Amino acid sequence: MWKFLIYFIPGIHLFNFFPITMKAMDSFALISKYYKPKSKSFLILLNHSQAVTEKAMKIALKHSELNPDLQFIEEAAMTHDIGIFMTNAPDLYCFGDHPYLAHGYLGCELLTTLGFPDHGLVCERHTGVGISKEEIVEKKLPLPVRDLIPESVEEQIIAFADKFYSKSAPILKEKSLADVRKAIAKFGKSNSKRFEEWCELFL
Repeated sequence: MWKFLIYFIPGIHLFNFFPITMKAMDSFALISKYYKPKSKSFLILLNHSQAVTEKAMKIALKHSELNPDLQFIEEAAMTHDIGIFMTNAPDLYCFGDHPYLAHGYLGCELLTTLGFPDHGLVCERHTGVGISKEEIVEKKLPLPVRDLIPESVEEQIIAFADKFYSKSAPILKEKSLADVRKAIAKFGKSNSKRFEEWCELFL
């Protein structure tokens, strides 16, 4: 007989039933471990992560034909930006030593050491629509020299949902599709092409 888990995130009314097939993550407790609860950085991260999680879950539930792992999406969307505390991002009240762009791979390293390597890959690959090895070398980005591009359907859904919410906006509001397209276009045609492929899949 299947065991089922009801997973609740404060502020998001998602009551989802799914088989427990993997090590469960308490994402709220994990965030609270590295961010002082009720601090400005904690609230910025939590609000953004909850918004991205809600949108990602709506996409996943809408597209059951893609067979997305709901438990994984809910956990990984909540922790995709967990590495920002290690970066120098004063606007987000984070005062670490690394450039902000490094938050993805830093989050990956952190979650991997905690036993969540697949969740870590979401951290590493969610920036923009992904960053290729060629871009990293050409632009001399402060990143590991490897492809950091979403691969699994779950990684793609979370990265797509993330594009619609900014952590630095004073009021958390979903961006319009036109605004997201405009922002992605600044990074070249290949990035716009990948985003449009996601639009075809997920909208």
